[in-house]
Amino acid sequence: MSDVRIDHAVTSGTFSLDGETFDVDNNVWVVGDDDECVVIDAPHDVDAILDVIAGRRVLAILCTHGHDDHVRMAPPLAKAVDAPILLHPDDEPVWRLTHAGIEPDGTLTDGKRIIVGDTVLAVLHTPGHAPGAVCFYTADLGVVFTGDTLFSGGPGATGRSFSDADTLVTSIRSKLFTLPEGTVVHTGHGDSTTIGAEAAALGR
Repeated sequence: MSDVRIDHAVTSGTFSLDGETFDVDNNVWVVGDDDECVVIDAPHDVDAILDVIAGRRVLAILCTHGHDDHVRMAPPLAKAVDAPILLHPDDEPVWRLTHAGIEPDGTLTDGKRIIVGDTVLAVLHTPGHAPGAVCFYTADLGVVFTGDTLFSGGPGATGRSFSDADTLVTSIRSKLFTLPEGTVVHTGHGDSTTIGAEAAALGR
């Protein structure tokens, strides 16, 4: 049995895009064992994320996409834990809306494997909510981390800059609904769900 576990926090702050700002609560997911971990998204509160890390070595900060409520604290968190920030290159224009003059340290590409402890996270490029949006699937744990690509209740939001509804649905059907139905979906906001529940609601 894997020693890797999933730890979780919720942070509160704002999301701003296209001249509008909204209050949001964001999920932060930390995947790892007692010695090392990765952090999925770095929204509003470095101290809250450090509490979940609990002194472990951070291998990387993995960004599901570049919206400010998912990456605002990535640079200070990276400095605090001495870890690289990884982002899909298609989302660099979105990233720069928040962090002009600061570049991510590395890239996430479709099919890339990230090893933490004895578990592998596979990167799935799922554009639509944002052009470089990605999900992280671990068959070992039966979990996919979807950021804002898929929620309990359906696809993520589109209609703003850099987003496209048809592309998002295509990504979900081709990359996520091909996963086992029992796969737990840990989202960027709100409650978790399963692939089977969302596939039944949206249709494969």
